[in-house]
Amino acid sequence: MKKWGSAIWKGGIKDGQGVISTQTGVLREAPYGFAARFEDGPGSNPEELLGAAHAACFSMALSLMLGNAGLTADKIQTKAEVTLDKDGEGFSITKVHLTVHAQVPGTDQAGFEAIATQAKEGCPLSKVLNAQISMDATLDA
Repeated sequence: MKKWGSAIWKGGIKDGQGVISTQTGVLREAPYGFAARFEDGPGSNPEELLGAAHAACFSMALSLMLGNAGLTADKIQTKAEVTLDKDGEGFSITKVHLTVHAQVPGTDQAGFEAIATQAKEGCPLSKVLNAQISMDATLDA
């Protein structure tokens, strides 16, 4: 299976602008740029897109692993906070923190945390990232 995303950039790093698109068309020439990445400007940025992708990947992995344990979540809500730190002359993504809240009948907090930890380690995006990945997993009533 192969999926793709694409980007077009025009101009310099600070005054330039870019657009991103995805194979499915969910994103079609969505704007991104310096201001959205390093300031509070409009548009998207690679870190928030990575965060959304990691949150989605983790949530699906958690659903799979819950199913393997005979459980089905009523709801899984995940936020992935991506940290971009200065690294010499450039920048590096150094951490991703997952915050997950889920409603899963038939389990307790300890059982949920064990399965969530497996999902964090088994999620394909977690495996590809060269960053510290931490997590807070809360089983909601």
